[in-house]
Amino acid sequence: MSESISIKSPREIEIMREAARIAAGARSMGRQAVRDGLTTRQIDKAVHEYIVKSGAVPSCLGYEGFPAATCVSVNEEVIHGIPGKRVVHNGDIVSIDLCATYKGFVGDCAGTYPCGEVSDEAKKLIEVTRQAFFEGIKFAKPGYRVYDIGEAVQDYVESHGFSVVRDFVGHGIGRGMHEAPEVPNYRPLRPRSNPRLVKGMTICVEPMVCAGDWRIRILKDGWTVVSADSSLAAHYENTILITDGEPEILTMAEDI
Repeated sequence: MSESISIKSPREIEIMREAARIAAGARSMGRQAVRDGLTTRQIDKAVHEYIVKSGAVPSCLGYEGFPAATCVSVNEEVIHGIPGKRVVHNGDIVSIDLCATYKGFVGDCAGTYPCGEVSDEAKKLIEVTRQAFFEGIKFAKPGYRVYDIGEAVQDYVESHGFSVVRDFVGHGIGRGMHEAPEVPNYRPLRPRSNPRLVKGMTICVEPMVCAGDWRIRILKDGWTVVSADSSLAAHYENTILITDGEPEILTMAEDI
């Protein structure tokens, strides 16, 4: 990840809005594809086709060797699930994470969605994870620092009895999928760079939340991250723009 933080020009912001709009639409397509009997590969196919038809490129495909356009993670899978033959069933929760590149800029978003009727715990986990994002971005304004966002996310999540993954974080975004700064979803014990937020920054805030302990492990495929205790996990992410007032959520339009 680059050390310098990119401040976007008005023209770059306009392109990012379009990249983010496409990403948000693709997330919506993925959400609609979550139903009993479909494979995670079929969900990925719906997302991939939408991004391409929208005139963008699926950024995840080939990124450091990732073999699909979408990360599709089910139940205890936190992030980076590889689409394949796994069948989604009623009662499962499915996390969809994707990026779209348009005219050289990237939009990134994620969400966790129920398949049919799910448990009360699963419903609460999805709701708390999503709301944690909104609690965090209350501090995504000039004058605050990056860690202020993470502290708000952690406090909210833990107040509901869940835990925040520590091994992965949010990030800056622009011409690169991952740019500076890192945006933790928690209060770091050993603070490093904690830059002040300024107008023109574009970042991704993405709570990754476990119903049980926050510790994770990575499967033998080298990608799929699961909760170490096999508890349910959820993920919610949007690309946001720091303005001179309230943050603008660039990937919000299709989150319906």
